Amino acid sequence: MRTTRLLVAVFSAAILLTTAATVASATEFHHYVALGDSYTSGPFVPAQRLDPLGCGRSTANYPSVVAASLAPGEFTDVSCAGANTTAMTRPQKVPFNGTNAPQLDALRIDTDLVTLGIGGNDYGVFGSLTGTCPGLRAGDPTGNPCEKHFTSNGVDTVGTAITSIQPRIAAVLATVHQRSPGARVLVVGYPRIAPENGYCPDLLPFADGDYAWLNRVESDLNQALEDAAANGDAEYVDAFGPSRGHDACARGGSAWINGKNQDVFAAAAYHPLKAGMAGVAAVVLKALR
Repeated sequence: MRTTRLLVAVFSAAILLTTAATVASATEFHHYVALGDSYTSGPFVPAQRLDPLGCGRSTANYPSVVAASLAPGEFTDVSCAGANTTAMTRPQKVPFNGTNAPQLDALRIDTDLVTLGIGGNDYGVFGSLTGTCPGLRAGDPTGNPCEKHFTSNGVDTVGTAITSIQPRIAAVLATVHQRSPGARVLVVGYPRIAPENGYCPDLLPFADGDYAWLNRVESDLNQALEDAAANGDAEYVDAFGPSRGHDACARGGSAWINGKNQDVFAAAAYHPLKAGMAGVAAVVLKALR
């Protein structure tokens, strides 16, 4: 009887150890590299790093929150404000006479986790919207003047630009796999800026009719990222759906995105707040686990 009990105890312990090892191996990473633009780096989200200062790289951005949770052997964050897909393979000049090295240079043969958040700056998509749309609201506050502005001969030029972004993302993913063939690669989408319903011109000064268009632009961009991931042996992490109710118009501290006002102690205009970074990090961690 004692022998039987001993065997059962040993067998049970072996199962527990095996299960624990399986769980650990499923969540343990040795070298995590974060690539991306300002929606990854987190300009003005405290506290800012200085390597270089012009990248607006926060110690509380979503890669840093993910890394703090996963505790990988090494964590390398090379995300940088203003980056587009060309900054993956070329040096990027940044403010204050700084330079961010080609982001893909951070990859190594032993890199086993990569997150990529890029595309919004290609062809000036986000910059064109935030730089142009607010100025058009006064002339047609209930219409869609920005959508009309970017429509030429019946063609949505922003939509056309987005279709050209997908192959750029695909090319980046191909190079990631070449340099780090054993890496698990996650393409992280953009959280929503505008609400599904309602308006808040005091925070998001787009014309009322342009809110739906802004949502469509973001949806199309995220779809391009998702398609590139599907065709590029990568996983897509949706941040647009989970950020519903956390747009720039959300009240009571529930917003993930800052509005029109630049806040050097919180976030750049139209960019993720610290709460937004935490929200996206939670979505990434859920995908990983």
